[in-house]
Amino acid sequence: MDKHISLTPGVTEPFILAATVVPDEQRLLFWPQHFGSIPQWITLEPCIFALMDRLCADYSGGVWAFYTLSNGGAFMAPEESDGLWSLFNILNGNGAEMSAEAAGIAACLMAYSHHACRTECDAMTEHYYRLRDYALNHPECNAIMHIID
Repeated sequence: MDKHISLTPGVTEPFILAATVVPDEQRLLFWPQHFGSIPQWITLEPCIFALMDRLCADYSGGVWAFYTLSNGGAFMAPEESDGLWSLFNILNGNGAEMSAEAAGIAACLMAYSHHACRTECDAMTEHYYRLRDYALNHPECNAIMHIID
């Protein structure tokens, strides 16, 4: 039997971190499926809404889309609109204009960070880092990081 051993590393496909919109019929399961093991997970969604209300003077509620990430993360963002969202973080004095998706990412990152600290839950910390990895590769990375800094 002939065995050939390659001494050169095999070619691997690069990992592409992508977001996928959760279909309407799966929205009800979004929070318990992705965050159900995290203490007080039920408070996350209203916290994200409240953060957006503080960050964006023009925010007045609305429908949000849920997303899953190819690295196991998940987040929500206001449904896309034609214009940019103007956000201002009074805690750091930073402002930025960004898309609805980027605004949602910023609000989720802030909420995830606060929730991870409050609950001392490693799984919540993992959710923060998965979303942060997506944010760091997002076209609006600079604006997102400027707001959450």
